[in-house]
Amino acid sequence: MLNNMELKDIQEIESKYYMRPILEKINSLLPDNQDAKKEFVKNSFNHIYEYVITSKEDVEAIIQQRKDNGYISDTKQAAKTVVGSIFSNTIVWIFLKNKEVGNIDDNIYITSHKKRVPNNAELFTINVGEETQKPDMDLAVYSLNEDESLKKCMILSLKTSLRERAGQTYKWKLLMEIANSASDIKERYNIEYNPPVNPVVCFATINFYDEINNPQHRGMFKFFDCAFIGKNIETGDFIKPLSYLIDYTREILL
Repeated sequence: MLNNMELKDIQEIESKYYMRPILEKINSLLPDNQDAKKEFVKNSFNHIYEYVITSKEDVEAIIQQRKDNGYISDTKQAAKTVVGSIFSNTIVWIFLKNKEVGNIDDNIYITSHKKRVPNNAELFTINVGEETQKPDMDLAVYSLNEDESLKKCMILSLKTSLRERAGQTYKWKLLMEIANSASDIKERYNIEYNPPVNPVVCFATINFYDEINNPQHRGMFKFFDCAFIGKNIETGDFIKPLSYLIDYTREILL
């Protein structure tokens, strides 16, 4: 069951102009049978790439209309910005819909707002001498104890492409592991990290540019606790279908 904040999140996502074509497509395929609906909503994670691609022309038409109406000046820049936003918003929307139909436990939450997560300052800050390092984080998935205190947390970094920013996340993961170790490197650089719980660090992509079979890119996935893809393809064990996020959150966060 969704709480008021989660219902507000769904409404906010559905109000975004670039989300309408994708959400209309998903809703048009939604079965009436409850068991079939639960399975469909779970598997929708694996078809995000398909939803984005098949909605591309409709989204571009809306962007062009906004330019014609004077809301934006550069359609190419708007389209580039929208692609990343569509990916993250679709994941949150599908996640909440899975919670709505009972595929996800009531005490597990997802958010793109770091400040919603209890103890977020301690969770998402590593001190390196007098400086700080923060994760390249797009979403946080977390669970709460009965007293509303933080139980466990997962960081999700979302990328449509692996070309630039995937390395930023796993570098923070390595820094976190150094901070939790008794190593000379930790002492040399005066690394401190004192979270109430150690977050699990994960990565998700829709692999727009078919990069995941590049050996260098595949090697990056080994640094994450788990990696997911929102594309309906065979991937082997090195990257999981995004629908596995539901089982993984239950396994990791409860």
